[in-house]
Formats: sequence, C-alpha cells, structure tokens
Amino acid sequence: MDTERLDNLEIKIAHLERGLQELSDVIVRQQQDLERMQLQHQQLMEQLRSLHDDAGDPRSPNERPPHY
Repeated sequence: MDTERLDNLEIKIAHLERGLQELSDVIVRQQQDLERMQLQHQQLMEQLRSLHDDAGDPRSPNERPPHY
C-alpha cells in the first residue's frame, strides 16, 4: 500500500515538473518576443521622428493651416 502511494506521488511530481518546464519555456519565448517588439517599437519611433524632422513642417499636427 505504501509503495503504491509513493508511486502515485512520484508520478504526480513528474507531471508537475514537466508542466513547470513547459511553463518556463513559454515564459522564455514570451520574454524574447517582448524584447523583439520593444526593439521594433524603438526603431519605428526613431523612423517616425526622422520623418517628422525631414518634413520640416514647424506646425504641430493639430494646428490648422493658415487658410482657415
């Protein structure tokens, strides 16, 4: 009886360890995705600033043109 109980506990622990490893793998992939997206966001913001600077329009985007 005790060996059966011990076997069941070992099986449960093995399943929990596998599940924990799977969750850890998911977290690692999500962290990599997050870092990649943060880099892309930073690059896009730099491109946007560059485009805005190259446009040479001193008006703010919400300012009405002079003919209004």
